[in-house]
Amino acid sequence: MSDDEFLFAADEDEPVETETGYWKVLIVDDEPEVHAITRLALNDFKLNDKALTFISAYDGEEAKRLLRNNPDIAVVLLDVVMETDDAGLMVADYIRNELDNHFTRIILRTGQPGQAPEKDVIINYDINDYKSKTELTAQKLFTVIIAALRSYRDIMVIEEARAGLEKIIDASADLFSTHSLEHFLRGLIQQLACILGGAKNSAYITSAVAIPKVPNNSGDMYIFAGNGDYAGKEGNRLKDALSHFEYELCLQALKEQKVVYADEHLVAYCRSNHQHSSLLYLTGLPRTVNDTDKRLIQKFTENVQVAFDNLISNKEMSDTHNEIVQRLGSVLDTRKTDNNHVQRLVAMSAYFADLLNMSEHSKQQFLTAVPLHNIGNSSVPLTVLNKDTALTDEEFHQVQMHAEFGYQILKGSQRSAIRLAATLARHHHERWDGKGYPDGLAGERISLESRVMAILDTFDALYNARSYKPAWPLDKVTTTLKEAAGVQLDPNLAAMFLAHTTQFEEIQQRYPSNDNNE
Repeated sequence: MSDDEFLFAADEDEPVETETGYWKVLIVDDEPEVHAITRLALNDFKLNDKALTFISAYDGEEAKRLLRNNPDIAVVLLDVVMETDDAGLMVADYIRNELDNHFTRIILRTGQPGQAPEKDVIINYDINDYKSKTELTAQKLFTVIIAALRSYRDIMVIEEARAGLEKIIDASADLFSTHSLEHFLRGLIQQLACILGGAKNSAYITSAVAIPKVPNNSGDMYIFAGNGDYAGKEGNRLKDALSHFEYELCLQALKEQKVVYADEHLVAYCRSNHQHSSLLYLTGLPRTVNDTDKRLIQKFTENVQVAFDNLISNKEMSDTHNEIVQRLGSVLDTRKTDNNHVQRLVAMSAYFADLLNMSEHSKQQFLTAVPLHNIGNSSVPLTVLNKDTALTDEEFHQVQMHAEFGYQILKGSQRSAIRLAATLARHHHERWDGKGYPDGLAGERISLESRVMAILDTFDALYNARSYKPAWPLDKVTTTLKEAAGVQLDPNLAAMFLAHTTQFEEIQQRYPSNDNNE
Protein backbone atom coordinates (compact mmCIF):
# COMPACT_ATOMS: atom_id res chain seq x y z
CA MET A 1 0.00 0.00 0.00
CA SER A 2 1.44 3.39 -0.98
CA ASP A 3 1.66 6.36 1.38
CA ASP A 4 -1.21 8.04 -0.44
CA GLU A 5 -3.38 4.93 -0.15
CA PHE A 6 -2.61 4.77 3.57
CA LEU A 7 -3.44 8.47 3.98
CA PHE A 8 -6.86 8.28 2.36
CA ALA A 9 -7.88 4.69 3.14
CA ALA A 10 -10.67 5.22 5.70
CA ASP A 11 -11.54 8.84 5.06
CA GLU A 12 -15.17 8.64 3.90
CA ASP A 13 -16.25 5.57 5.85
CA GLU A 14 -15.06 6.68 9.30
CA PRO A 15 -18.03 6.58 11.68
CA VAL A 16 -19.05 9.69 13.58
CA GLU A 17 -18.44 9.35 17.33
CA THR A 18 -21.36 10.26 19.56
CA GLU A 19 -19.76 9.99 23.02
CA THR A 20 -19.95 13.01 25.25
CA GLY A 21 -16.13 12.82 25.62
CA TYR A 22 -15.49 14.22 22.13
CA TRP A 23 -15.40 17.64 20.50
CA LYS A 24 -17.14 17.53 17.12
CA VAL A 25 -15.24 19.20 14.26
CA LEU A 26 -16.85 19.59 10.82
CA ILE A 27 -14.43 19.79 7.86
CA VAL A 28 -16.04 21.39 4.81
CA ASP A 29 -13.81 21.27 1.71
CA ASP A 30 -14.10 19.91 -1.83
CA GLU A 31 -10.54 18.56 -1.75
CA PRO A 32 -10.20 15.10 -0.11
CA GLU A 33 -6.53 15.78 0.63
CA VAL A 34 -7.50 18.64 2.96
CA HIS A 35 -9.74 16.33 5.00
CA ALA A 36 -7.02 13.71 5.32
CA ILE A 37 -4.26 16.15 6.24
CA THR A 38 -6.46 17.85 8.83
CA ARG A 39 -7.31 14.54 10.50
CA LEU A 40 -3.67 13.51 10.49
CA ALA A 41 -2.44 16.81 11.94
CA LEU A 42 -4.99 16.74 14.77
CA ASN A 43 -5.00 12.99 15.38
CA ASP A 44 -3.70 13.14 18.97
CA PHE A 45 -5.39 16.41 19.95
CA LYS A 46 -7.06 16.63 23.37
CA LEU A 47 -8.61 19.43 25.40
CA ASN A 48 -9.98 18.80 28.91
CA ASP A 49 -9.45 15.07 28.32
CA LYS A 50 -11.76 15.16 25.29
CA ALA A 51 -10.44 14.15 21.87
CA LEU A 52 -11.73 15.28 18.47
CA THR A 53 -14.21 13.46 16.27
CA PHE A 54 -14.36 14.56 12.64
CA ILE A 55 -17.31 14.90 10.28
CA SER A 56 -16.64 15.53 6.59
CA ALA A 57 -18.64 17.47 4.01
CA TYR A 58 -17.45 18.02 0.42
CA ASP A 59 -19.86 20.76 -0.66
CA GLY A 60 -22.06 23.44 0.84
CA GLU A 61 -25.36 21.55 0.71
CA GLU A 62 -23.89 18.49 2.44
CA ALA A 63 -22.43 20.78 5.10
CA LYS A 64 -25.85 22.33 5.76
CA ARG A 65 -27.44 18.90 6.17
CA LEU A 66 -24.77 17.79 8.63
CA LEU A 67 -25.11 21.00 10.59
CA ARG A 68 -28.88 20.50 10.87
CA ASN A 69 -28.35 16.97 12.16
CA ASN A 70 -25.48 17.82 14.53
CA PRO A 71 -26.33 20.96 16.53
CA ASP A 72 -23.44 20.21 18.93
CA ILE A 73 -20.65 20.75 16.37
CA ALA A 74 -18.01 22.80 18.16
CA VAL A 75 -15.84 23.98 15.25
CA VAL A 76 -16.31 24.24 11.48
CA LEU A 77 -13.21 24.34 9.26
CA LEU A 78 -14.79 25.92 6.20
CA ASP A 79 -13.46 26.30 2.67
CA VAL A 80 -14.67 29.37 0.77
CA VAL A 81 -14.59 28.19 -2.85
CA MET A 82 -16.29 24.85 -3.52
CA GLU A 83 -19.15 24.23 -5.96
CA THR A 84 -19.44 28.03 -6.25
CA ASP A 85 -17.07 30.89 -5.47
CA ASP A 86 -19.01 31.79 -2.34
CA ALA A 87 -20.33 28.37 -1.23
CA GLY A 88 -18.44 28.56 2.09
CA LEU A 89 -19.78 32.02 2.85
CA MET A 90 -23.31 30.77 2.20
CA VAL A 91 -22.72 27.97 4.73
CA ALA A 92 -21.51 30.52 7.30
CA ASP A 93 -24.61 32.64 6.67
CA TYR A 94 -26.78 29.52 7.00
CA ILE A 95 -25.23 28.66 10.39
CA ARG A 96 -25.73 32.10 11.90
CA ASN A 97 -29.00 33.25 10.35
CA GLU A 98 -31.08 30.21 9.37
CA LEU A 99 -29.99 27.80 12.13
CA ASP A 100 -29.58 30.74 14.53
CA ASN A 101 -26.45 29.03 15.82
CA HIS A 102 -24.07 31.53 17.40
CA PHE A 103 -22.17 28.95 19.47
CA THR A 104 -20.28 26.94 16.81
CA ARG A 105 -16.89 28.50 16.01
CA ILE A 106 -16.32 29.07 12.28
CA ILE A 107 -12.76 29.07 10.91
CA LEU A 108 -12.63 30.04 7.25
CA ARG A 109 -9.86 28.44 5.20
CA THR A 110 -9.20 29.59 1.67
CA GLY A 111 -6.66 28.88 -1.05
CA GLN A 112 -7.58 32.14 -2.81
CA PRO A 113 -7.43 34.92 -0.18
CA GLY A 114 -8.09 37.71 -2.64
CA GLN A 115 -11.41 36.25 -3.69
CA ALA A 116 -12.93 36.77 -0.22
CA PRO A 117 -11.28 39.77 1.50
CA GLU A 118 -10.63 38.98 5.15
CA LYS A 119 -11.99 42.23 6.64
CA ASP A 120 -15.28 42.05 4.76
CA VAL A 121 -15.76 38.37 5.54
CA ILE A 122 -15.08 38.70 9.28
CA ILE A 123 -17.51 41.62 9.60
CA ASN A 124 -20.31 40.49 7.32
CA TYR A 125 -20.45 36.76 8.06
CA ASP A 126 -19.69 36.47 11.80
CA ILE A 127 -16.56 34.43 11.14
CA ASN A 128 -14.38 33.67 14.15
CA ASP A 129 -11.08 33.18 12.29
CA TYR A 130 -9.77 33.46 8.74
CA LYS A 131 -6.73 31.57 7.50
CA SER A 132 -5.02 30.98 4.19
CA LYS A 133 -4.39 27.30 3.55
CA THR A 134 -0.76 28.03 2.75
CA GLU A 135 -0.08 29.54 6.19
CA LEU A 136 -1.96 26.89 8.14
CA THR A 137 0.81 24.52 9.18
CA ALA A 138 0.17 21.61 11.51
CA GLN A 139 1.33 23.67 14.51
CA LYS A 140 -0.77 26.69 13.56
CA LEU A 141 -3.79 24.47 12.94
CA PHE A 142 -3.34 23.01 16.43
CA THR A 143 -3.18 26.53 17.91
CA VAL A 144 -6.23 27.72 15.98
CA ILE A 145 -8.31 24.69 16.99
CA ILE A 146 -7.41 24.89 20.68
CA ALA A 147 -8.32 28.60 20.77
CA ALA A 148 -11.63 27.92 19.01
CA LEU A 149 -12.53 25.03 21.32
CA ARG A 150 -11.72 27.00 24.46
CA SER A 151 -13.98 29.76 23.19
CA TYR A 152 -16.75 27.25 22.38
CA ARG A 153 -16.36 25.57 25.80
CA ASP A 154 -16.64 28.88 27.67
CA ILE A 155 -19.63 29.98 25.59
CA MET A 156 -21.44 26.72 26.35
CA VAL A 157 -20.76 27.06 30.09
CA ILE A 158 -22.22 30.57 29.96
CA GLU A 159 -25.20 29.30 27.97
CA GLU A 160 -25.75 26.51 30.50
CA ALA A 161 -25.70 29.08 33.30
CA ARG A 162 -28.13 31.29 31.37
CA ALA A 163 -30.49 28.34 30.83
CA GLY A 164 -30.38 27.52 34.56
CA LEU A 165 -31.10 31.13 35.50
CA GLU A 166 -33.96 31.22 32.99
CA LYS A 167 -35.53 28.18 34.64
CA ILE A 168 -35.37 29.87 38.02
CA ILE A 169 -36.91 33.10 36.67
CA ASP A 170 -39.68 31.15 34.91
CA ALA A 171 -40.42 29.16 38.04
CA SER A 172 -40.45 32.20 40.34
CA ALA A 173 -43.83 33.31 38.94
CA ASP A 174 -45.49 30.33 40.62
CA LEU A 175 -43.48 28.60 43.31
CA PHE A 176 -46.36 26.94 45.11
CA SER A 177 -47.41 24.25 42.63
CA THR A 178 -45.60 20.91 42.61
CA HIS A 179 -44.64 21.33 38.96
CA SER A 180 -42.94 24.68 39.40
CA LEU A 181 -41.25 23.47 42.58
CA GLU A 182 -39.56 20.74 40.55
CA HIS A 183 -38.77 23.26 37.81
CA PHE A 184 -37.26 25.64 40.34
CA LEU A 185 -35.04 22.95 41.83
CA ARG A 186 -33.88 21.73 38.42
CA GLY A 187 -32.83 25.27 37.58
CA LEU A 188 -30.91 25.62 40.83
CA ILE A 189 -29.07 22.36 40.32
CA GLN A 190 -28.29 23.22 36.72
CA GLN A 191 -26.45 26.21 38.17
CA LEU A 192 -24.49 23.82 40.39
CA ALA A 193 -23.50 21.83 37.30
CA CYS A 194 -22.20 25.07 35.78
CA ILE A 195 -20.18 25.82 38.91
CA LEU A 196 -18.47 22.46 38.43
CA GLY A 197 -17.79 23.14 34.74
CA GLY A 198 -20.33 20.52 33.69
CA ALA A 199 -22.10 20.54 30.37
CA LYS A 200 -25.63 19.31 29.83
CA ASN A 201 -24.45 16.10 28.20
CA SER A 202 -22.12 15.11 31.02
CA ALA A 203 -24.18 15.89 34.15
CA TYR A 204 -27.06 13.68 35.26
CA ILE A 205 -28.87 15.26 38.17
CA THR A 206 -31.49 14.52 40.81
CA SER A 207 -32.64 17.01 43.40
CA ALA A 208 -34.06 16.82 46.91
CA VAL A 209 -33.46 13.08 46.89
CA ALA A 210 -33.75 12.34 50.59
CA ILE A 211 -37.33 13.24 51.35
CA PRO A 212 -38.89 10.66 53.69
CA LYS A 213 -42.48 10.37 52.43
CA VAL A 214 -43.58 7.22 54.15
CA PRO A 215 -45.65 7.89 57.32
CA ASN A 216 -44.67 4.60 58.97
CA ASN A 217 -41.10 5.80 59.50
CA SER A 218 -39.75 3.11 57.21
CA GLY A 219 -36.79 5.34 56.33
CA ASP A 220 -37.37 5.01 52.59
CA MET A 221 -36.20 7.90 50.43
CA TYR A 222 -37.64 9.02 47.11
CA ILE A 223 -36.45 10.97 44.08
CA PHE A 224 -38.31 14.26 44.07
CA ALA A 225 -37.07 15.72 40.74
CA GLY A 226 -34.60 14.45 38.19
CA ASN A 227 -32.65 15.46 35.09
CA GLY A 228 -30.68 13.39 32.61
CA ASP A 229 -30.66 9.70 33.47
CA TYR A 230 -33.02 10.37 36.38
CA ALA A 231 -35.67 12.32 34.45
CA GLY A 232 -38.95 10.46 34.71
CA LYS A 233 -37.93 8.65 37.90
CA GLU A 234 -39.69 11.11 40.21
CA GLY A 235 -41.50 9.23 42.96
CA ASN A 236 -39.25 6.15 42.69
CA ARG A 237 -37.55 4.82 45.79
CA LEU A 238 -33.94 5.94 45.87
CA LYS A 239 -32.76 2.38 46.43
CA ASP A 240 -34.54 1.24 43.26
CA ALA A 241 -33.39 4.16 41.09
CA LEU A 242 -29.63 4.04 41.77
CA SER A 243 -26.94 1.42 41.52
CA HIS A 244 -25.70 -0.17 44.74
CA PHE A 245 -22.52 1.94 44.62
CA GLU A 246 -24.46 5.18 44.11
CA TYR A 247 -26.96 4.32 46.81
CA GLU A 248 -24.14 3.65 49.30
CA LEU A 249 -22.68 7.10 48.51
CA CYS A 250 -26.06 8.65 49.35
CA LEU A 251 -26.24 6.75 52.64
CA GLN A 252 -22.72 7.90 53.48
CA ALA A 253 -23.63 11.54 52.81
CA LEU A 254 -26.74 11.20 54.99
CA LYS A 255 -24.88 9.50 57.82
CA GLU A 256 -21.93 11.89 57.84
CA GLN A 257 -24.05 14.92 56.88
CA LYS A 258 -21.51 16.28 54.44
CA VAL A 259 -20.55 16.41 50.77
CA VAL A 260 -19.17 13.10 49.45
CA TYR A 261 -17.03 12.78 46.30
CA ALA A 262 -16.12 9.61 44.42
CA ASP A 263 -14.65 9.62 40.92
CA GLU A 264 -17.22 11.41 38.77
CA HIS A 265 -19.92 11.34 41.49
CA LEU A 266 -20.95 14.00 43.98
CA VAL A 267 -23.53 13.71 46.76
CA ALA A 268 -24.16 16.85 48.81
CA TYR A 269 -26.05 16.74 52.10
CA CYS A 270 -28.39 19.72 52.58
CA ARG A 271 -29.11 20.42 56.23
CA SER A 272 -32.65 21.48 57.10
CA ASN A 273 -34.00 23.26 60.15
CA HIS A 274 -37.31 21.49 59.57
CA GLN A 275 -38.32 17.88 59.18
CA HIS A 276 -36.78 17.10 55.79
CA SER A 277 -33.10 17.13 54.96
CA SER A 278 -32.13 16.60 51.33
CA LEU A 279 -29.38 15.38 49.04
CA LEU A 280 -28.16 16.81 45.76
CA TYR A 281 -26.74 14.04 43.58
CA LEU A 282 -24.69 14.51 40.42
CA THR A 283 -22.82 12.05 38.27
CA GLY A 284 -20.78 12.41 35.10
CA LEU A 285 -18.73 15.33 36.40
CA PRO A 286 -16.28 16.51 33.69
CA ARG A 287 -13.35 17.26 35.98
CA THR A 288 -11.91 16.82 39.46
CA VAL A 289 -13.63 18.89 42.12
CA ASN A 290 -11.18 21.39 43.66
CA ASP A 291 -11.19 23.28 46.98
CA THR A 292 -12.91 26.32 45.45
CA ASP A 293 -15.63 24.08 44.05
CA LYS A 294 -16.13 22.49 47.46
CA ARG A 295 -16.64 25.86 49.14
CA LEU A 296 -19.12 26.92 46.47
CA ILE A 297 -20.98 23.61 46.72
CA GLN A 298 -21.24 23.94 50.51
CA LYS A 299 -22.70 27.44 50.24
CA PHE A 300 -24.96 26.36 47.40
CA THR A 301 -26.43 23.41 49.31
CA GLU A 302 -27.19 25.61 52.31
CA ASN A 303 -29.11 28.10 50.14
CA VAL A 304 -30.93 25.39 48.19
CA GLN A 305 -32.26 23.86 51.39
CA VAL A 306 -33.45 27.23 52.71
CA ALA A 307 -35.34 27.81 49.45
CA PHE A 308 -36.76 24.29 49.49
CA ASP A 309 -37.88 24.55 53.13
CA ASN A 310 -39.63 27.84 52.38
CA LEU A 311 -41.41 26.39 49.37
CA ILE A 312 -42.55 23.33 51.31
CA SER A 313 -43.80 25.57 54.15
CA ASN A 314 -45.70 27.77 51.73
CA LYS A 315 -47.26 24.75 50.06
CA GLU A 316 -48.28 23.37 53.46
CA MET A 317 -49.91 26.69 54.34
CA SER A 318 -51.70 26.77 50.97
CA ASP A 319 -52.96 23.19 51.39
CA THR A 320 -54.11 23.97 54.94
CA HIS A 321 -55.98 27.05 53.73
CA ASN A 322 -57.71 25.06 50.99
CA GLU A 323 -58.74 22.32 53.41
CA ILE A 324 -60.20 24.86 55.85
CA VAL A 325 -62.22 26.45 53.06
CA GLN A 326 -63.49 23.06 51.89
CA ARG A 327 -64.48 22.00 55.40
CA LEU A 328 -66.17 25.35 56.01
CA GLY A 329 -68.07 25.05 52.73
CA SER A 330 -69.25 21.56 53.66
CA VAL A 331 -70.51 22.72 57.07
CA LEU A 332 -72.34 25.76 55.68
CA ASP A 333 -74.01 23.73 52.91
CA THR A 334 -76.72 22.33 55.18
CA ARG A 335 -78.38 20.06 52.63
CA LYS A 336 -78.44 16.35 53.42
CA THR A 337 -75.66 15.45 50.95
CA ASP A 338 -72.71 13.15 51.43
CA ASN A 339 -69.50 14.43 53.01
CA ASN A 340 -67.50 14.03 49.78
CA HIS A 341 -69.66 16.39 47.72
CA VAL A 342 -67.28 19.36 48.08
CA GLN A 343 -64.16 17.26 47.44
CA ARG A 344 -65.70 15.98 44.21
CA LEU A 345 -66.61 19.47 43.03
CA VAL A 346 -63.10 20.78 43.77
CA ALA A 347 -61.41 17.86 42.00
CA MET A 348 -63.73 18.13 38.97
CA SER A 349 -63.19 21.92 38.88
CA ALA A 350 -59.42 21.42 38.86
CA TYR A 351 -59.69 19.01 35.94
CA PHE A 352 -62.05 21.32 34.02
CA ALA A 353 -59.73 24.29 34.66
CA ASP A 354 -56.91 22.33 33.03
CA LEU A 355 -59.14 21.52 30.04
CA LEU A 356 -59.77 25.26 29.69
CA ASN A 357 -56.02 26.05 30.01
CA MET A 358 -56.68 28.42 32.89
CA SER A 359 -53.60 30.15 34.25
CA GLU A 360 -52.36 28.71 37.54
CA HIS A 361 -53.44 31.90 39.35
CA SER A 362 -56.98 31.78 37.92
CA LYS A 363 -57.24 28.08 38.62
CA GLN A 364 -56.26 28.49 42.29
CA GLN A 365 -58.76 31.31 42.77
CA PHE A 366 -61.48 29.16 41.20
CA LEU A 367 -60.65 26.20 43.45
CA THR A 368 -60.75 28.47 46.51
CA ALA A 369 -64.16 29.80 45.50
CA VAL A 370 -65.81 26.48 44.58
CA PRO A 371 -66.43 25.15 48.16
CA LEU A 372 -68.23 28.40 49.05
CA HIS A 373 -70.74 28.51 46.20
CA ASN A 374 -73.57 26.96 48.27
CA ILE A 375 -73.03 28.67 51.62
CA GLY A 376 -76.36 30.47 51.12
CA ASN A 377 -78.02 27.16 52.02
CA SER A 378 -77.23 27.98 55.64
CA SER A 379 -80.08 30.53 55.55
CA VAL A 380 -82.66 28.14 54.12
CA PRO A 381 -84.75 26.01 56.56
CA LEU A 382 -83.44 22.44 56.80
CA THR A 383 -86.95 21.09 56.43
CA VAL A 384 -87.12 22.70 53.01
CA LEU A 385 -83.59 21.84 51.86
CA ASN A 386 -83.88 18.19 52.79
CA LYS A 387 -87.52 17.61 51.84
CA ASP A 388 -87.96 14.32 49.98
CA THR A 389 -91.23 15.26 48.26
CA ALA A 390 -92.17 17.96 45.78
CA LEU A 391 -91.67 21.56 46.95
CA THR A 392 -94.52 24.06 47.14
CA ASP A 393 -94.13 27.37 45.28
CA GLU A 394 -93.28 29.10 48.56
CA GLU A 395 -90.69 26.47 49.44
CA PHE A 396 -89.16 26.64 45.97
CA HIS A 397 -88.86 30.43 46.39
CA GLN A 398 -87.07 29.89 49.70
CA VAL A 399 -84.59 27.54 47.99
CA GLN A 400 -84.01 30.06 45.23
CA MET A 401 -83.10 32.67 47.84
CA HIS A 402 -79.96 30.69 48.77
CA ALA A 403 -78.20 32.30 45.80
CA GLU A 404 -78.91 35.79 47.12
CA PHE A 405 -78.08 34.79 50.72
CA GLY A 406 -74.70 33.39 49.65
CA TYR A 407 -73.91 36.52 47.68
CA GLN A 408 -74.76 38.76 50.63
CA ILE A 409 -72.43 36.76 52.91
CA LEU A 410 -69.46 37.02 50.52
CA LYS A 411 -69.88 40.35 48.70
CA GLY A 412 -67.65 43.34 49.38
CA SER A 413 -64.42 41.45 49.98
CA GLN A 414 -61.11 42.93 48.81
CA ARG A 415 -59.88 39.40 48.03
CA SER A 416 -60.39 38.42 44.42
CA ALA A 417 -61.00 34.75 45.32
CA ILE A 418 -63.79 35.75 47.72
CA ARG A 419 -65.28 38.09 45.12
CA LEU A 420 -65.29 35.16 42.68
CA ALA A 421 -66.96 33.01 45.36
CA ALA A 422 -69.67 35.69 45.70
CA THR A 423 -70.24 35.57 41.94
CA LEU A 424 -70.45 31.75 41.99
CA ALA A 425 -72.88 31.84 44.90
CA ARG A 426 -75.19 34.25 43.06
CA HIS A 427 -74.99 32.91 39.50
CA HIS A 428 -74.47 29.13 39.59
CA HIS A 429 -78.20 28.67 38.91
CA GLU A 430 -78.33 31.06 35.94
CA ARG A 431 -79.21 29.35 32.63
CA TRP A 432 -77.77 29.68 29.14
CA ASP A 433 -81.27 30.59 27.80
CA GLY A 434 -81.73 33.35 30.39
CA LYS A 435 -84.46 31.58 32.37
CA GLY A 436 -82.38 30.98 35.50
CA TYR A 437 -82.22 32.89 38.78
CA PRO A 438 -81.74 35.32 40.46
CA ASP A 439 -80.75 37.80 37.69
CA GLY A 440 -81.95 36.07 34.52
CA LEU A 441 -78.53 36.35 32.83
CA ALA A 442 -78.08 34.57 29.51
CA GLY A 443 -75.19 33.21 27.44
CA GLU A 444 -71.75 34.65 28.05
CA ARG A 445 -73.12 37.35 30.34
CA ILE A 446 -72.84 34.59 32.93
CA SER A 447 -69.24 34.31 34.16
CA LEU A 448 -67.17 31.40 32.80
CA GLU A 449 -66.68 29.96 36.28
CA SER A 450 -70.42 30.08 36.99
CA ARG A 451 -71.16 28.28 33.71
CA VAL A 452 -68.64 25.59 34.60
CA MET A 453 -70.11 25.26 38.09
CA ALA A 454 -73.61 24.82 36.65
CA ILE A 455 -72.42 21.79 34.68
CA LEU A 456 -70.43 20.21 37.51
CA ASP A 457 -73.12 20.79 40.14
CA THR A 458 -75.79 19.31 37.85
CA PHE A 459 -73.64 16.29 37.05
CA ASP A 460 -72.87 15.66 40.71
CA ALA A 461 -76.51 16.02 41.76
CA LEU A 462 -77.75 13.61 39.08
CA TYR A 463 -74.99 11.02 39.47
CA ASN A 464 -75.35 10.80 43.28
CA ALA A 465 -78.35 10.18 45.55
CA ARG A 466 -80.17 13.16 47.03
CA SER A 467 -82.99 13.40 49.56
CA TYR A 468 -85.48 13.70 46.70
CA LYS A 469 -83.98 11.13 44.25
CA PRO A 470 -81.79 8.03 43.96
CA ALA A 471 -78.44 8.03 42.13
CA TRP A 472 -78.74 7.87 38.34
CA PRO A 473 -76.64 5.65 36.04
CA LEU A 474 -74.04 7.45 33.93
CA ASP A 475 -75.85 6.96 30.61
CA LYS A 476 -79.01 8.61 31.98
CA VAL A 477 -76.92 11.50 33.38
CA THR A 478 -75.09 12.12 30.09
CA THR A 479 -78.34 11.98 28.12
CA THR A 480 -79.83 14.63 30.41
CA LEU A 481 -76.74 16.85 30.06
CA LYS A 482 -76.87 16.59 26.25
CA GLU A 483 -80.52 17.67 26.31
CA ALA A 484 -79.65 20.60 28.62
CA ALA A 485 -76.79 21.85 26.39
CA GLY A 486 -77.77 25.13 24.75
CA VAL A 487 -80.81 25.44 27.00
CA GLN A 488 -79.74 25.28 30.61
CA LEU A 489 -76.00 24.80 30.04
CA ASP A 490 -73.30 26.44 27.90
CA PRO A 491 -73.25 24.16 24.81
CA ASN A 492 -69.49 24.43 24.22
CA LEU A 493 -68.58 23.74 27.83
CA ALA A 494 -71.12 20.92 27.99
CA ALA A 495 -69.56 19.34 24.88
CA MET A 496 -66.14 19.61 26.47
CA PHE A 497 -67.43 17.97 29.65
CA LEU A 498 -69.17 15.15 27.76
CA ALA A 499 -65.98 14.44 25.81
CA HIS A 500 -64.27 13.65 29.13
CA THR A 501 -66.99 11.89 31.12
CA THR A 502 -64.65 8.95 31.82
CA GLN A 503 -62.26 11.23 33.71
CA PHE A 504 -65.08 12.94 35.61
CA GLU A 505 -66.59 9.57 36.57
CA GLU A 506 -63.16 8.50 37.86
CA ILE A 507 -63.19 11.53 40.16
CA GLN A 508 -66.67 10.53 41.39
CA GLN A 509 -65.36 7.07 42.21
CA ARG A 510 -62.34 8.52 43.97
CA TYR A 511 -64.65 10.42 46.35
CA PRO A 512 -67.74 8.15 46.51
CA SER A 513 -71.04 9.06 48.10
CA ASN A 514 -71.17 7.80 51.68
CA ASP A 515 -74.91 7.12 51.55
CA ASN A 516 -76.13 9.83 53.91
CA ASN A 517 -79.31 9.92 51.83
CA GLU A 518 -80.18 6.26 52.01
